[in-house]
Amino acid sequence: MSRPLKIAVQMDPLEQVNIDADSTFALMLEASRRGHELLVYGVESLRLNEGVQASGKGAATGRLRAVARPVEVRRRQGDHAVFGEGTLIDLAETDVILMRQDPPFDMGYITATHMLEHVHGVGPGRSLVVNDPRSVRDAPEKLLVTHFPELMPPTLVAWDRNAITEFRREHRDIILKPLFGNGGAGIFRVKEDDENLASLLEMHFSRSREPLMVQRYEPKVRLGDKRIILVEGQPIGAINRVPATGEARSNMHVGGRAEAVALTARDQEICAAIGPLLKEKGLIFVGIDVIGDWLTEINVTSPTGLQELDRFEGGNSAGLIWDAIEARLQEG
Repeated sequence: MSRPLKIAVQMDPLEQVNIDADSTFALMLEASRRGHELLVYGVESLRLNEGVQASGKGAATGRLRAVARPVEVRRRQGDHAVFGEGTLIDLAETDVILMRQDPPFDMGYITATHMLEHVHGVGPGRSLVVNDPRSVRDAPEKLLVTHFPELMPPTLVAWDRNAITEFRREHRDIILKPLFGNGGAGIFRVKEDDENLASLLEMHFSRSREPLMVQRYEPKVRLGDKRIILVEGQPIGAINRVPATGEARSNMHVGGRAEAVALTARDQEICAAIGPLLKEKGLIFVGIDVIGDWLTEINVTSPTGLQELDRFEGGNSAGLIWDAIEARLQEG
């Protein structure tokens, strides 16, 4: 860019991140290296004031503000962020907003996407929200993937317990997933002879009005669950997440081990199939999950894996994301 950008980062507490693994921290470091100004705020400080009069025009407009702190970041354990004083800012006066708070994708998350729509865009009085808040809202990670059934393992999304039981009868070994969870929470493998299926369904539906996603268990997950990073719909690399011994989940939150991995022809086929839609929808930074030959999730809310990818491949994945963001701003 020909000028420094003013960037607001909507995230969970920066003080608590793991600076050796957190992708938001990597994005902030790269922004700082490029000379951009960084501000950070929590989603709970958002406030939308409707009816504020636009200067000189008399037209009522919405105004989205947040209490944000200027911050300088550095890769120094225990001292990775230096904050300025928090002030109430108009988010439309920033150039970019990174929407990086972690799921769960609940009504609070959804409401934040509605609020950010008031400022999203490129040009005066607008701020480019990454990823596009409307597209994030319209693309829950375990549901967006269902628009590509030819790329998925056998999958069922249902409330009906009989349908879920019949799905297990057909496929024998299954995975149960809450639709809007994260980090592997609430995921269960249920084998053909497991007597706990009815109890698990009772427990889920007593606590939630949401359907469950049920997928055929893929034994190749023992070899790893591949996370492929896409920028503007194009793959930039992948890491393989291998489950810990005795664990069906490969998420690094629950002990999965990251390994270097190359993209296969099937991976390239999957990316080519979904990439154009991701770019069209303004989903600039996306992480997809592939087990064997099958696409299982498309992660658009707060994807991870940048630092692990860079360690294995020696690149600068955060730099590629900022190149894409800056290009969008220039194209305007």
